[in-house]
Amino acid sequence: MNRRTRGTRTAALAALAAALLLAACTEGGTPSGPGRAPSAASPLPATAPTPQGLLLTADFGADTVTFVDPQRGAVASVAVGRAPYGLAVGVDGRAWVATAEGVAVVDTRTRVRLARIPYRTGTGPVTDGEYRGGGMGIALSPDGAHAYVGVNVPGTTGVLEVVDTAKREVTAVVPVGRRPFDVDVSPDGAEIYATGHDSFDVTVVAAGTLRPRRIEVAPYGTEGGLGSWLKPHYTVVRPSDGKLLLPFEGERLAVVDPRTGSTTVEPMTADTHQHGATLTADGRLLVVGTGAVEPGEGKGPSLTVRSPDGAERVYPLEGPHEDVTVSRDGRTAYVTGGYTRDGYWNGITVVDLATGATHRLPAGAKPLGIAVL
Repeated sequence: MNRRTRGTRTAALAALAAALLLAACTEGGTPSGPGRAPSAASPLPATAPTPQGLLLTADFGADTVTFVDPQRGAVASVAVGRAPYGLAVGVDGRAWVATAEGVAVVDTRTRVRLARIPYRTGTGPVTDGEYRGGGMGIALSPDGAHAYVGVNVPGTTGVLEVVDTAKREVTAVVPVGRRPFDVDVSPDGAEIYATGHDSFDVTVVAAGTLRPRRIEVAPYGTEGGLGSWLKPHYTVVRPSDGKLLLPFEGERLAVVDPRTGSTTVEPMTADTHQHGATLTADGRLLVVGTGAVEPGEGKGPSLTVRSPDGAERVYPLEGPHEDVTVSRDGRTAYVTGGYTRDGYWNGITVVDLATGATHRLPAGAKPLGIAVL
C-alpha cells in the first residue's frame, strides 16, 4: 500500500499500533555492517585549544560529546550525562547539550564540562533508549540569554524548559506536545517552536509571555495515533518569511505559517522516511532520509538537497542516519549515523553538496545532534 493513500488505514495496521509504538524509529542492536567508519584519528592533546572548524556531536550511546576533525575524524570527547540527544552552540563557544539527566554546559574551546543543570520536570528513571525521559531538541535564543530544551515525559505530554544561561538554572516550564524531537527559535527571538513527534504538532511559545499555542501538522492525518509512522520529526525556520518547514516521508513538505496556523503542502521526491533537517545560508533545505518504513514502500537512506524554487537533488547514503549540519561555506554536509529505527553506526557521512560524493568519518557512539564549531 502506497503511503500516499494511508489516510484510510486498514484494520490490520490499526491492530499493530501498540507494536509500532515500541518499534517505530527504534535503534538496531549493532552498528551497520558495510562501509563501517575507519579508525579514529590521533587524539587532541588535553592542553591544546580546540581548533576552529571542528564538528561537535551528541553521542547518544556514550554519554559524551565528541569533537570531530572534518578531515581526520574524532579527536576528543567530554562526558556530559546520560544519553545526550540534541545540542546547540553559542557564539561564546559554549555548547548546551540535552541529556537524560539535565542540560550540560560545555566550554568547547577548552573541552571542559562547566555544569549540568537539572530539569524541573520529573521524567522517571534515568535511562537510555528512544523513549527515555529527558531532553531532546534544544535551541538558543539569538542573544544567547536563554536555552530552550524540549523535555520528554514518558507516557504523557512533554514540556519546554527555559534555561537562564547566565544563572545556569531553569526559570520556567511550558507544556508542549509529546516527545519534543526538535526545538527552534524565530530569527528575531520572539517565538520558540517545539515539534511534538507523538502529538502531530508544533507548539508555538511566545518568548515574552511563554504562552503556548498548538498547531497540528499532519499532512497524512493522525490515524494510527502513537503507532503511526507519519509524524513530524524536525523543523526548520525559513529566515525569508519565518515559516516552518517540516518534511514528511520524502513525499510532502509541510509549510506552516506560525502566525495563522495555516499549512500548505509541497511535493518532495526522495520517497523515504525523513528525520533531520537544516538550511544552508543560501536557502537550500537539507533533509536526512532514513530509509523505507516498510519493505517495498519507499527508497533507501538519502540526503535531499532542495533549492528555494523546489528543485531537488537526492543523494543516496549508505546505512541509517539521523541529523545534519552544513559547513560554513555551504559546500559540505555532515550527516550523523546515530540512533534510528534501522540501527546505527558510529560516525558521520561527509557529503559534497555539489557532486553528492561521500566518505565516512568516525565520530563517537550513536551520534545524533551535530554542530560546526
